[in-house]
Amino acid sequence: MDAQPANLEAKFADVSVNVAAIDKSFSYSVPPELRGEIQPGCLVVVPFGKQIVQGVVLALSDKLELEANIRNILSLNSEETVLTPQQLQLTHWIARETFAPLGAAVNLMLPRGLSQRADFLAELNPDPPETSAKPAPLQARILKLLKERGPLRGAQLERALPKLEWRPSLERLRSAGLVRTTSVFPPPRVNPKVVRTAQLTITPEAVKALEPQALSLRPETGARRLEVLRLLAAEPFPMDFSWIYAQTNSSYADLKALAGQDYLHFNETEVWRDPLENLQVESARAPVLTPDQQRVWEQLLPRLGQAESKPVLLHGVTGSGKTEIYLRAVEQCLAQGRQAVVLVPEIAMTPQAVRRYMARFPNRVGLYHSKLSEGELYDTWRRARKGELAVIVGARSALFVPLPDIGLIILDECDHESYDETEREPFYRSVETAEAYAHICGANLILGSATPRVSQYYRAKKGTWQLLELPRRVLAHRETLLKQSASLRADLLAEAGGDELLNLELPSVDVVDMRVELKTGNTSVLSRALRAGLEQVLERNQQAILFLNRKGSATYVFCRDCGSALLCPRDLSPLVYHQGRDSLLCHICGYTRGMPAKCPNCGSKQIRQMGVGTERLETIVRQAFPQARLLRWDAESTTTRDAHELILSHFSAHRADILIGTQMLAKGLDLPLVTLVGIVLAETGLNLPDYRAAERVFQVLTQVSGRAGRSPLGGRVVLQTYQPENTIIQAASRHDFAAFYAQELAHRRELGYPPFTRLVRLEYRSPSEEKCRQEAELMAQVLRAEIQGLGLAQTDFIGPVPCYTRKLFGRFRWQIILRGPDPTRILNGLPLMGWIVEVDPPNLL
Repeated sequence: MDAQPANLEAKFADVSVNVAAIDKSFSYSVPPELRGEIQPGCLVVVPFGKQIVQGVVLALSDKLELEANIRNILSLNSEETVLTPQQLQLTHWIARETFAPLGAAVNLMLPRGLSQRADFLAELNPDPPETSAKPAPLQARILKLLKERGPLRGAQLERALPKLEWRPSLERLRSAGLVRTTSVFPPPRVNPKVVRTAQLTITPEAVKALEPQALSLRPETGARRLEVLRLLAAEPFPMDFSWIYAQTNSSYADLKALAGQDYLHFNETEVWRDPLENLQVESARAPVLTPDQQRVWEQLLPRLGQAESKPVLLHGVTGSGKTEIYLRAVEQCLAQGRQAVVLVPEIAMTPQAVRRYMARFPNRVGLYHSKLSEGELYDTWRRARKGELAVIVGARSALFVPLPDIGLIILDECDHESYDETEREPFYRSVETAEAYAHICGANLILGSATPRVSQYYRAKKGTWQLLELPRRVLAHRETLLKQSASLRADLLAEAGGDELLNLELPSVDVVDMRVELKTGNTSVLSRALRAGLEQVLERNQQAILFLNRKGSATYVFCRDCGSALLCPRDLSPLVYHQGRDSLLCHICGYTRGMPAKCPNCGSKQIRQMGVGTERLETIVRQAFPQARLLRWDAESTTTRDAHELILSHFSAHRADILIGTQMLAKGLDLPLVTLVGIVLAETGLNLPDYRAAERVFQVLTQVSGRAGRSPLGGRVVLQTYQPENTIIQAASRHDFAAFYAQELAHRRELGYPPFTRLVRLEYRSPSEEKCRQEAELMAQVLRAEIQGLGLAQTDFIGPVPCYTRKLFGRFRWQIILRGPDPTRILNGLPLMGWIVEVDPPNLL
């Protein structure tokens, strides 16, 4: 269809329907009553087969090649456009680059609750046929749910039966006549929030003249109602009912009676659900830049506002002041009348990040991430679309907030794994997507990291991106120095020749060989050096972080007689023991079971728990230092919405001495009293069969080491390992990114991995492993013929082989890895139904 987006009186619309696995748009007729109202980006309701579904208008047109049998758009689902013109372009780019359905790409742009897919309603057949067959266990669960709860939508069944393949079971029940289903289209779950308010209809002077008996025959009621009127007299604006109730102990009956007496009248007022409403932040001025920061800023400033500028990779060591460069770039963007998006990798990092931006840009910052309520997301999304917010800070999804004129996109810690969508289509990469979006918007893109990925640094060194570097730490938290010790300040100034310090050194790293610890009789997970360091921190009233990238109390449970480990039946991954809940948990799918009294394989009672996770480490540290105040920060301790901010605020306020956690504490934390970081087991993840395993270990070791010594108090890292001779661990202990990069680049060149090739991962899943194998081998034959037919001598593939995580959520996994200069060329036109396609996969596990 010839798209003419500017023609608002057009007769036809190109619509992307919100239906899974639909990879194209469809033409619909615009009924006369909606012409002039519908435009590109509008949310509409359309018929699709036998269903009524939601869709987004992509373009308008006056005519079609074939106009017969074109169905009408039924209604507008939103009064305003929901996608900006730039977002419409981005959805096409995402769908094309990721081989995802167009509807999935469009869905990224809509806030949770506004986007609704067609659903079905399942209910028990009131007149089921006679049958003697006993239903399978999952079928029995579905029948029980429908009997107890009545008719349920597909989305409700999904929540009731999480991570189970329940749809085939439901279909068998339907075929057997025990259950019937009908198509339904649920309305959006989220709408603007409207509160009822009251306002005086008489003057405040008239209220002063009133007596309680004029308002009610009962003295206590009259007094209460008079209190309501006096409260409203002191406020010139309408007041929320709930606030009136709280301040006066009144009820709706009181308000209704006063309205009946014409003392006040009711209104309805829309209120914003703002997650930052109660966050109090003092304004802050821009600090003086260090010479390194000034040099970087002078190189960056001329490029800001230039539409065709290269992306900038800001490579700075931990604590080098990258955030101040971001803040100044945002200030420059806002001065040009445009808006900025700032992404941070972890929701855990948003509290600190958003406070810094609010301090510099008060009343102009919005927060956006998946832990917010649907109402908060919806209202932030609407305020951004209206241009009421100038800066959006958030996790990956914040990239798709519909700011009207984006001038700057920042990705802090751009190397982080959370920037890669790996759970659902479209499988996009935030860095590449932000690069495309910046080009579409004519915006600048700044990527920051202390440990960029090898492929990212390679692009910068090659000149595809501009490389700016901050090689030294900045002096921060001078007030901490004053509070802790005046003599320490004097000593430091004496070392600097009497001049105020401008830079701090990176923390020293002591590598402890745990094999030697064992030989000398220390069987604890705490080396003698780490134990002594913790004692010193506690004596000095400072703080420490202990890092262990394993959750739970024991990392696996096995039988000492037959040697079998307890595995998850859905994933075949080791079950982890959690002492707090006294149960075994699968960290992949969430499967839970009790701790068995005997081995399920041989019946032996010799069941043992092995390995150490964060829960067990907490117990060990508490026993060793009973006087210490401990906090644990991992997935188990942060299940509630504000848990990240609560833990961080407690530790920042020194209500705890030692923070124990997993990878989520490795980045972005700027804590002046942390003078010791203990890395309990450095080589975790180093031996995984993935080409980026070494890179990830170097990154996390470098980043978590960077949490120490962020103030003039200095810092130290104790790195415990059973592989001290490993070159990756050695480079991390020296903070030597250059050595790591050179070694890893040579290794990738030799093996033919990115950045010297591109990868595409094809994955097939099925409850039957034999089905996986057969489909994978058939695909391998197709790929072999396609490569030969296209004459792609530099393209090959690895596999088919089972994935490292062989089973996931009850389904087996097989994969094929395409490798070459542009392996996506092979996929166009191939039968990919049933296959998961990941372009530039972040891992091969």
